[in-house]
Amino acid sequence: MTTTVPSAPRVAGLGVPAQVPPGAVSPHELLPQFFDTLTAALGPMHWWPAKTPFEVIVGAILTQNTAWINVERAIANLRRERMLTPRAIETALAGKLARLVRSSGYFRQKAKKLKAFVRFLRQDFGGSLKRMFRTPTAELRERLLAVHGIGPETADSILLYAASHPVFVVDAYTKRILLRHGLVGEKAGYEEIRQLFEGNLPPDAKLYNEYHALLVNVGKNWCRSQKPLCDQCPLGPYLIPNPTPNPAPRNDSPGGDPPEAQR
Repeated sequence: MTTTVPSAPRVAGLGVPAQVPPGAVSPHELLPQFFDTLTAALGPMHWWPAKTPFEVIVGAILTQNTAWINVERAIANLRRERMLTPRAIETALAGKLARLVRSSGYFRQKAKKLKAFVRFLRQDFGGSLKRMFRTPTAELRERLLAVHGIGPETADSILLYAASHPVFVVDAYTKRILLRHGLVGEKAGYEEIRQLFEGNLPPDAKLYNEYHALLVNVGKNWCRSQKPLCDQCPLGPYLIPNPTPNPAPRNDSPGGDPPEAQR
């Protein structure tokens, strides 16, 4: 998959575009260049790690406000008890379900969120994920956001990673990277950032999947909230002068990073 625009100068021997003065390149040009640079530097991310679309949805809910390793433990518990199906979760005793997902933190609330989702799936779509996935993107997003415990990032993770709808997922890493590169302001909200990507990239679920995972990798390894390693970052050549040092993150759940920021 190649999205490169032809205007990017190249640094000899590095395979990444040379530094571009701020304002010289529009988001329509720069965002595809970011993707190509990261793909060349990091390769495919192979995210989301799950065996079924329903497991993706369970992970998207459980990973709110916790590290992914904790979610993996919870999912392993559910798999061991043969509870990675909508019916099994809906019929499970609340206490048992909460115990099985305890490692993910806020386990009682998350058990309620899982039950709320599978109830929604049964009531609105007869329990069929395929039927849910066939719903038009805007309509399905609105309906997901009405479910208890599902905010914008979780809804978009379900849409993109489980249902393969072309919706860009935004997290704290995404905003931090864009802010430091002068593409958004401090007050930019979730929807503004989502529309920035969707308005300047082709509506391609595979592209959005890979791009978001690449940005998470950058945010985790280089574009840190404290002591960023800009000189080592694949996107370092694009940095604007005097980048914002510590932008405040945004996420679905108060008190912690969003799902992808915790991988």
